[in-house]
Amino acid sequence: MSSSELPKVTVAEQLAQKIGALDAARLPNAVERKCEDLLVDVVGLAVTARNEDYVKAALAACDDDGPCTAIGHTRTLSAAGAALVNGTAIHGEDFDDTFEGGPIHAGAVIVPAVLAACERHDLDGRAALLGIAVGVETMCRLSTVAPTLTHKAGFHPTAVFGAVGAAAGVGAALKLSPKQMVDALGTAASMASGIIEYLAEGAWTKRLHAGWAAQSGLRAALLGRSGFSGPRTVFEGVHGFFHGFAHTTKGDYAALIGDFGARWVTETLAFKPYPCGTMTHPYIDCARRLGQRIKADTVLEMECDVGEGTVHRLWEPLAVKQKPANGYAGKFSTPYCIAAGFVRGNVGLGDFTDAAVRDPAILALAGKVRYRIDPQNPYPKNFTGHIRATLRDGTVAEERQPYMRGGAHEPLTRADVEEKFLLNVRHGGWTADHASIALQLAKTLFDAPVTLSALRG
Repeated sequence: MSSSELPKVTVAEQLAQKIGALDAARLPNAVERKCEDLLVDVVGLAVTARNEDYVKAALAACDDDGPCTAIGHTRTLSAAGAALVNGTAIHGEDFDDTFEGGPIHAGAVIVPAVLAACERHDLDGRAALLGIAVGVETMCRLSTVAPTLTHKAGFHPTAVFGAVGAAAGVGAALKLSPKQMVDALGTAASMASGIIEYLAEGAWTKRLHAGWAAQSGLRAALLGRSGFSGPRTVFEGVHGFFHGFAHTTKGDYAALIGDFGARWVTETLAFKPYPCGTMTHPYIDCARRLGQRIKADTVLEMECDVGEGTVHRLWEPLAVKQKPANGYAGKFSTPYCIAAGFVRGNVGLGDFTDAAVRDPAILALAGKVRYRIDPQNPYPKNFTGHIRATLRDGTVAEERQPYMRGGAHEPLTRADVEEKFLLNVRHGGWTADHASIALQLAKTLFDAPVTLSALRG
């Protein structure tokens, strides 16, 4: 597509028109309910990580104090600073929501960006609801335009799609015009970033990606509102977003705009039962069931059928994944997660400390875990698990998990989400009274002015 062949109406312009036609009062009940669950979940996650070194470092790096809330902290920041710190904290333990078609983590990007914008610009709860719904929907749909190609190109989809999704969400909350929205989307794409080299040694950069995307999208929306021009052909252009981050311009753009606002993929967001890489979850379920039937010292080998798209992040180099460098690296090691679930009977926050991943009994079993690529595996449309354990006496024990628990096939209830919230804020050191007040705020925020002071401290 040359400059003389540019479309009269671009993908971004169609998306902006559809976003502009939405009204918080007409959102489906299921979407509003999912956004409430999402808000409860992310607040708990921000608190559970508030005392971690990486959150302290992100907070200390901000020199732009202002009126906006860094959840779990007394210090307040600029809107961009709050979006950065909150996004980093929410995504930091890899315990946040997942869109199974991506896979991406929308809540850690969209909620911090929208809340910061609402707090800074005195917007009400209905604006926050619309912004979160639009941002999540945009981010999730973007991940389905060219599935798996962004990861293959070496980028983190949450980071790159998040910046654009956050611009859409903040833009919707601020009621940008269609032209302003197109400019914001075009600018946000140039702010997108996030490589996946953190996998090599368990570095912290993945944790930062959600916060960086949140503040980038916020800034892009404000630039769009102020008249800063962005490219109309940001998505399908020969030098556009998908060319840069997925190495293609031939994506399924109908997946983004075709029925936007009529059908909501936001309703299918999955909430994690385990604080680690999403695609490991069905394997943990299998391992926990196997651990109830057989003893670790009887296992000769454990072979797993896997989707090809998960191998480079969660399985290879296999020897490295069988012995993670640190606790954070363990979150992205299927062999370690399988062994932990098998031996310990569950997988929680305490299983991803540096000490926990050095447990000789866990490492011994992780060293016996192998994989086999299954060409029929449905990833990324569905996350499944399979383990075939061969025992020393020659017998075989097998387990399968057909989907991710917490997702579309077996969603968490509101009671489950609230229980997870309470466990997380207790882990972060909040009192029961503080937790109760914060939970009530998160459950009712969409019906009142956006005042977040109860989430501080």
